Amino acid sequence: MKLSRRRFLQSAAAGAMLGPTVFNHALVARSLAAIGNRYLVVVCLDGGNDGVNTVTPITDGSAGLRQAYDAQRFDGNGGLNLPVGSLLPIGADPNSGAELGFHPALKALHNLYDQKGSVAVVQGVGYPDYDLSHEVSMGIWESGNPSGAGLSGGWIGRHLEQGYGPSDIPAVGVEWSLPGDLRQSVTSVLTIKRLQWFGFPYDWEEWQDVAAKRTAFEGLYAQAAGTGLASFDFAGTTGAATLVASEAYPALHDDYEADRSEMSARYGAIDRDLADDFREVAKMIHGVERGVPNVGARYFRLSQGGYDTHAQQGGQDVEGRHGYLLKELADSLEAFYEDLEDMGAASRVLTVVFSEFSRRILQNGNGSDHGSQGPMLLIGGAVKGGIYGNHPNIDPAALNPDGNTPYSQDPADSFRSVDLRDVYGSTLKQWAGMAHGDILSHVLALDSGPSGEYWTTENFDLDLFVP
Repeated sequence: MKLSRRRFLQSAAAGAMLGPTVFNHALVARSLAAIGNRYLVVVCLDGGNDGVNTVTPITDGSAGLRQAYDAQRFDGNGGLNLPVGSLLPIGADPNSGAELGFHPALKALHNLYDQKGSVAVVQGVGYPDYDLSHEVSMGIWESGNPSGAGLSGGWIGRHLEQGYGPSDIPAVGVEWSLPGDLRQSVTSVLTIKRLQWFGFPYDWEEWQDVAAKRTAFEGLYAQAAGTGLASFDFAGTTGAATLVASEAYPALHDDYEADRSEMSARYGAIDRDLADDFREVAKMIHGVERGVPNVGARYFRLSQGGYDTHAQQGGQDVEGRHGYLLKELADSLEAFYEDLEDMGAASRVLTVVFSEFSRRILQNGNGSDHGSQGPMLLIGGAVKGGIYGNHPNIDPAALNPDGNTPYSQDPADSFRSVDLRDVYGSTLKQWAGMAHGDILSHVLALDSGPSGEYWTTENFDLDLFVP
């Protein structure tokens, strides 16, 4: 088999995009000293989840929330209104005192909230000058950079740059392509939709000589890594790590199925794609927990699509379009939590759920238009369950010209928003062990502008975790 220099570089680049890491690098030891034996799983609800029908007022409280909700969301045919009796109570809004409840499709999530105390609901999360474009807003959430400051890559990616090198695989996207949250230019990331399908990108037209090709790649990577030229060093180092990882990670599928067949069936019974994605994460965590060589990812990203509910959104029906999605989310989260609990890892795994924006309170026919701020969810055995932040002011008189709830950082505003960067920063500081100053220096940038309208003062001490 003949392999040209050009062909090698093309294949090396493909390997670098697949991912990498052998966890014997000095930088890994430094990073693991921060995150320790913990994991971070980020879930995107792609399309703009309707936050007001995810966490819904049951009573008025001091702000007339239920009255405002009923005035703008009707019941009956095509209506999005969730009747009071259908909601799953979760407690009082910290600002208005209004009682709040989950959508009836979130019964499994309510179990985790009510019985385990392991769900934090952070209300009114957004950013200044919000954008109603899916692509632009998703880019802002994934980058953690609403102001467009001189930061490249994703918010998790910039964090990873501070503790890992090109021979490491600190993160895996359970996606078909590299998610924006994990993008950076220092270390490598695997993208694996299904472990049993994953492998090194050999030229399988000539499958008989795969062993020879492996030997050739191994030698070429070693040669490139020793040139002293930055681009060749990077290609050689990441390529070698990818080669090893492509052989280690697929085996996690069979290991998990052999060891945890009952839990695998639990995901299978849900019979939804998101549950299958969570099972892939569980397989990798199971491998790390067992000490499988060359497997050490601690950060994961996955997504659930379908939330762009302009029409046929559905109200309380758990089989309606929105209800179907929320039930898939809740059932998958519950199965994942129970799996981790059985592994003894539930208190060491944090799952963060976000969507690029919420939906407007005033329904549009039988659907809802793009909105602004909405709720985030944090789930885990070390999460201090409860309601955080303020429910957005959905009174018609309080809405901006777009019909959306305005963002505010004014301390005197009883409906003050939670900036998404405070949730990210609190997660990095309190969960991933990153120093406060390093977060501001390398990951998240404060805004310039009026302090009541922009994020000019950080709060990375949101009380979200059990000490």
